[in-house]
Amino acid sequence: MPAIVGAVKVNSIGSSSIFNIGDVFIIAPATTAKTFAGAGSFNTGDYIKIRNDSSSTNTYDSDFADSNIKSVT
Repeated sequence: MPAIVGAVKVNSIGSSSIFNIGDVFIIAPATTAKTFAGAGSFNTGDYIKIRNDSSSTNTYDSDFADSNIKSVT
């Protein structure tokens, strides 16, 4: 079934982003990332107070692969 799309404005798009308008069969990521962060790392806002007297981040990962990407053409 065809899609009806109105006005679209794209200010910016990243190098590994996917932008699609209309019908689509498969949308798959081209990259993956693993992020390690300690307590309070991703807090945003005004006047945030964080107190982490004893904090550690375990970055050991025994898996061989976490996010396998299969190329679809």
